[in-house]
Amino acid sequence: MRVVFAGTPEVALPALDAVAASRHELVGVVTRPDAPSGRGRRLVASPVAQRAEELGVQVLKPQHPRDTEFQAVLRSLTPDACPVVAYGALLPQSALEIPVHGWINLHFSVLPAWRGAAPVQHSLWAGDEVTGATTFRIVKELDAGPTFGVMTERVRADDTAGDLLSRLAEGGAGLLVQTLDGIEAGSLEAREQPGEGVSLAPKILVEDARVDWSQPAVAIDRQVRACTPAPGAWTTHAGERVKLGPVRVSDREPIDPGVLEVTKNAVHVGTATAPVELGRVKAFGKKEMPAADWARGVRLASGARLGD
Repeated sequence: MRVVFAGTPEVALPALDAVAASRHELVGVVTRPDAPSGRGRRLVASPVAQRAEELGVQVLKPQHPRDTEFQAVLRSLTPDACPVVAYGALLPQSALEIPVHGWINLHFSVLPAWRGAAPVQHSLWAGDEVTGATTFRIVKELDAGPTFGVMTERVRADDTAGDLLSRLAEGGAGLLVQTLDGIEAGSLEAREQPGEGVSLAPKILVEDARVDWSQPAVAIDRQVRACTPAPGAWTTHAGERVKLGPVRVSDREPIDPGVLEVTKNAVHVGTATAPVELGRVKAFGKKEMPAADWARGVRLASGARLGD
C-alpha cells in the first residue's frame, strides 16, 4: 500500500522505521511544525521530521491538518492508509476521509482503557499490572475508533513512564506494520470497542506532579514513576522546587508525612504509611544528584520537612 506516516516525538521513530522497512511504500510523512528549543529558542524540526529527511521522504508540516493546502498535497499523494503514532493534532473529518483505509493509530494502551494523551503515565499511576498497545481507525471521538490489533506488556515494579513507553514503542511498531499488512490483504477486520471499561488519560500537568506526602508510600512511588521523565515529580524545600527521581518504598519505622530522616548515605521521607527513600533529586538551579549529596549540600538534618 501507499502510506503517509504521521507522528512527531521520538517515541514515534520505531514505528516510522518499521513502516519504512516494510513492503509498503512510504510516500510522505506528516509532523508538527518546527518548534523553539533550547536556551536560544531556535526552531528545531521534530524527531520524526529529522528521520524522514534522512530517509529521503517528503515531509509535510501543516500548522493544522484542516489547512486546505495541506489536504490538497496529501490528496495528491493518494495514500491507501495513514499510520499514526503520537502526531499531536486533532484530525478533521475532511482529512480523515482522504486515505482509502483511513488513519490507523497506534495507541499505547489496551483500548478502551486509557483513552487520551497520557495512557502510559495513567496506567502506571493507577497501578496496572498489564498494559499494552492497540491499533485502531481514527474517528472524530477521542480514541474511540474500531480496533484492529492489540499487544500486551507486563508492567515491571521499577518501570518509569519512559521505560514502559520505550518498550511499547518498539513492540507497537511491529503491531502497526502487521495491521497494515492485514488491511492490505483483506484479512483484518476492525471491531468496535466495547462500551464498558472506558477510562480517560488526560495530559499530566506540572501541577499534577506535585507529591502529597500525606498519601501512602505505594501511591507516591507510582506517582513519581508515572511522572518520570515528564513532567517530573516534585516537592518543595525552603520555598523552592525540588524535582524527584524514582523513590524506593522502605521497611523503616514510620515517620510523620513530609518529615526527613537523613543519614550519611540516604534520605528518607515520611508518608501516610512507610517512609520512602529518595533516589536522585534536582534542586532549583542545580544539577541532578543523589539525594544524600543534595542533603549534605544544603545541610539537611533529620526532622526537616519537605512540601512546606
